[in-house]
Amino acid sequence: MKMKTQIIENIKKLIKINPEENIEINPNYLEYFDVEELLDIQKQLEYKKENISKISNNYLDEIYQKTKKDEI
Repeated sequence: MKMKTQIIENIKKLIKINPEENIEINPNYLEYFDVEELLDIQKQLEYKKENISKISNNYLDEIYQKTKKDEI
C-alpha cells in the first residue's frame, strides 16, 4: 500500500500545472488500481509532460494546415 501511495503522489505532481495548486485523487484508486496500472499511468504522464511542446506543435501545425485549406 505504501508503494501505491507514493505512486499516487508522483501522479499528483505530474498532473499539477500551478505549483500552488492542490490536486486531490480519489483514495479509492489505491484499491481499484494495482501497482502496475498506477506505474503505467505515471509513465504515460511523464511521457506527455516531457513531450508536451512536440505534441502541441504537431496539433497546432495540423490546425494551421487546415486553415490554409479552409477546412475549419
